[in-house]
Amino acid sequence: MQKTSEKKNAPLQEEVERAVEVLRRGGIILYPTDTVWGIGCDATNAEAVDRICRLKRSENKKSMLVLCASADMVVRYVNRAPGIAFEVMEMATTPLTAILPGAAGLAPNLIPEEGTLGVRIPDHEFCQRMLRALGRPVVSTSANISGEPTAVGLQDVTREIIDGVDFVVNPRFEGKPTRKASSIIAFGEGGEVKIIRE
Repeated sequence: MQKTSEKKNAPLQEEVERAVEVLRRGGIILYPTDTVWGIGCDATNAEAVDRICRLKRSENKKSMLVLCASADMVVRYVNRAPGIAFEVMEMATTPLTAILPGAAGLAPNLIPEEGTLGVRIPDHEFCQRMLRALGRPVVSTSANISGEPTAVGLQDVTREIIDGVDFVVNPRFEGKPTRKASSIIAFGEGGEVKIIRE
């Protein structure tokens, strides 16, 4: 029995390895998440973050969040997040992006002036494997030119975006995304909670 599931996962693992190789080289990828398709890069690579901004024609740092594999990965890059944030993230039954204070160790051009960072722990097999293999957060921003409608699936992504990335993940690994943007909750250092988007 074990062998068949390993065989089934072989193409997935190969795709993960290809994506991670591109990320490690400072490339940018177009990939499925638990919500909608996103453009991503290694969140510690400022040059790659800059390329995404240029591709999206956006200077808005707040439109970029990062995906982390686990709460352990989150605390390595956000050093002032209150405990309540982790409790809420753990209890969430739908995709939730938490805006957390004290972002550190990431590309400086990813962090807005107030030093916060939008973070999501995706319930998505491809993303989880990619994040674990890379060992660092991956940028996730909607796969569209700034101001244009969000690309829900790969079929909605414009040619300009597809041509502007270094690697497009095979849509067969899309899983079962919600096809809508995540909820967003901002957390203050003292545990203050503010719902930004439901």
